[in-house]
Amino acid sequence: MRQMDRYPFIFAIVLFLLAWMLGLPVRAQSAPLNDIHCTLIQDAQSGATLYQDGVCDQRVSPASTFKVPLALIGYDAGILSDQHTPSWDYKPDFKAAKRDQKTVDPTIWERDSIVWYSREITRRLGTEKFAGYVSKFGYGNKDVSGDAGKDNGLTQSWINSSLGISPVEQTAFLRQLLAGKMPVSAKAHEMTQAILPTFAAGDWTVQGKTGSTRLGQDGKRSLGWFVGWAKKDGRRIVFARLAVDGKRTDKLKGLATRAAFLKDLPGLIK
Repeated sequence: MRQMDRYPFIFAIVLFLLAWMLGLPVRAQSAPLNDIHCTLIQDAQSGATLYQDGVCDQRVSPASTFKVPLALIGYDAGILSDQHTPSWDYKPDFKAAKRDQKTVDPTIWERDSIVWYSREITRRLGTEKFAGYVSKFGYGNKDVSGDAGKDNGLTQSWINSSLGISPVEQTAFLRQLLAGKMPVSAKAHEMTQAILPTFAAGDWTVQGKTGSTRLGQDGKRSLGWFVGWAKKDGRRIVFARLAVDGKRTDKLKGLATRAAFLKDLPGLIK
């Protein structure tokens, strides 16, 4: 090969290495982090994809959808007992928003998405057990180290921090949960399914969890999740809807994402 002929080849390699080092997407399915939309619906038993739209293979923060695996962990570890036990009182040390300054049990925790209750569960677990469960679950990138240099993985890793999961991984996790195949007790499977909020979408009965956060150090990107499962006429599906927009909003984007999915579902799956 002549020296001049090598230049395009070398240039291509340099571009690829730069993209890899900078964390830029190199796959055809990927999209810029500031604008991601995915709706993924699968058959709960077979895993067959029934509907897919958008970029569904890119990992982002799970935000409060992490309360689903955390419920499994809490029940399996004996920290949570049933739908209403334990009931913990709010303490000023929690520094929560005014709406969350109340007594909370497992059902209220999932329904109202109470962050301080999640943190009380993880504190009781401790760093080693917490990381062990997430690793056993194979949940997303399994990284619960938290923000670099802040030693906050136990209380922050799932909120705009180190832990990341894609919609494809969300539905795979949900299928394992519904099949009773997670490495936890039968009671943990049963109680986690019992405390997830229930909604109606046409003839579908939906159970699911929202997630909302702002991404990046500048907090200018709004993230919204809605993940869960739905039943109709003996049929069961799992789903994940994700919306990441490159503009900041003061509203909880997970709630808007949930409302849009509940409206859309009857038309997506007949």
